[in-house]
Amino acid sequence: MLGGAMAHQLSTGFVPIRKKGKLPHETVRIAYSLEYGVDEMEMHKDAIKPGEKVILIDDLIATGGTAEAAVKLLRQIGADIVAACFVIDLPELGGRKKLEALDVEVRTLVSFDGH
Repeated sequence: MLGGAMAHQLSTGFVPIRKKGKLPHETVRIAYSLEYGVDEMEMHKDAIKPGEKVILIDDLIATGGTAEAAVKLLRQIGADIVAACFVIDLPELGGRKKLEALDVEVRTLVSFDGH
């Protein structure tokens, strides 16, 4: 988990958002659309307090479906999303634009345009 390693280095908290059924304890869940169907992700219900600042971290932003669902899930429990950070952006697939439309700042290290 990239986010866990970053949280360790920054001496901050870490909250995993995982596919349905992977986490113990009481969770909150959101369904989201994929290119090939529907899936669900969840996080611990008590992991973030309303108003708490959060940075969403993942390795790749492509179509943005998973990241968009994570933003909606975090906001559902009251998180203040400071930014969404990714190692790789595939801008032609539109994920960055989906998050920016939700008023989320997007930061990436590398962008791969085109074929």
